[in-house]
Amino acid sequence: MSSTTARGTTHLTRRLVQLYVGLTLYGASSALLVRAELGLEPWGVLHQGLAELTGISIGVVSIIVGAIVLLLWIPMRQRPGLGTVSNVFVVGLAMDGTLALVGDLDGFGLRIPVMVLGIVLNGVATGLYIAARFGPGPRDGLMTGLNRVTGRSIRLVRTAIEVAVVVTGFLLGGSLGVGTVLYALAIGPLAQLFLRVFGLPAPATAPISGPSGSAPTATPGVTAAEQATPVTPAGPDPVATPPSGQAILPQ
Repeated sequence: MSSTTARGTTHLTRRLVQLYVGLTLYGASSALLVRAELGLEPWGVLHQGLAELTGISIGVVSIIVGAIVLLLWIPMRQRPGLGTVSNVFVVGLAMDGTLALVGDLDGFGLRIPVMVLGIVLNGVATGLYIAARFGPGPRDGLMTGLNRVTGRSIRLVRTAIEVAVVVTGFLLGGSLGVGTVLYALAIGPLAQLFLRVFGLPAPATAPISGPSGSAPTATPGVTAAEQATPVTPAGPDPVATPPSGQAILPQ
């Protein structure tokens, strides 16, 4: 029993470390894209536009937008997880912290490598954060909530949201450029790669015994591992946690 408890504690600790390292790196990667000045990720365009309009730092704008989006979960009956709430604050704080450490960059010789580093680091951060399995970010929850409420496909809902976000951000003064295009093309494959790299095994579960303590009854065509895995009830899950082979990107 004690060894099982110790393994469970270690597993939880690793998940928490992955969560907060991932969120911190996500904020840092977004800040690098800002410093590269070659175009931001879709929500970054909106955050930068609002920052230009209000004079508030882009990290604080990210926190405010995240909190507002989280409020939109309420009518859709989405339930936030630890990762959802942490996303709102940690990403914005890490973004402002990185911008304070990394000054303006001169010349394409610096800006292009920093842009590439920002995109790759964003993929690493995405893999770390999602693989920790503490719930989707507020913007991803908005996407999955609208998907469930409207019945529209994830692809259509996400595209509609991001087009609206990019257009609004650009009109407010946000930065569009080659970095925006490269991010859109690269983030899916990068996230998929790093989800596999940082994927955590599910906690071991004890096999279910048969009557009178006997071994579990064998089911033809079903492996022992499948029989030991609890069956998830049918119906919508209030917190969208993607399977290991799918990526819901934290933004």
